[in-house]
Amino acid sequence: MRQFAEWLSTTFLSVFIQKHNSWVIPAIQSIHIVGIGLVLGSVLMIDLRVLGWAGMDQTLRQTTTRFGPWLTAALCLLLATGALMVIGEPVRELVTFSFWLKMLFVAVGTLIAAIFQITLRKHEQQWEETIVNRRSIKCLAVLTFLIWVCIIILGRLIAYDHVWGSWSPATKA
Repeated sequence: MRQFAEWLSTTFLSVFIQKHNSWVIPAIQSIHIVGIGLVLGSVLMIDLRVLGWAGMDQTLRQTTTRFGPWLTAALCLLLATGALMVIGEPVRELVTFSFWLKMLFVAVGTLIAAIFQITLRKHEQQWEETIVNRRSIKCLAVLTFLIWVCIIILGRLIAYDHVWGSWSPATKA
């Protein structure tokens, strides 16, 4: 992975980002942080509705119809800005345990969100009547929120990957 990261750091876009690092990286990171806020806010609102703690004046479908597009758009924004950050600083990003664990959590969180949306569309009435009241679904809502909080923490830990000790590929280089 290190060789790929070093090669990537020599590409045109990576060199451009590195050359203008004083403003490009902070601009990309700022947009990325806005995307994180949108994802976390959308997940929180949907999870609060699933838990029955907020939004009870709306159906679950209405809540997901309201916040789902924000979640999808924010995930796309995170994908774009995240890719630019990786291209801009590939060795810093790709050679860290925190980055890869974060990507695993992003995949799991996105998969849960997609499955939730699909099953809600197919079985809306069942969700409203019985499924949303299951303890396992409520636990999954809490777990989903915690996954996104972990993603935020892991994103920050990329700069401090040495905390993982021997698990971090960065310490082996």
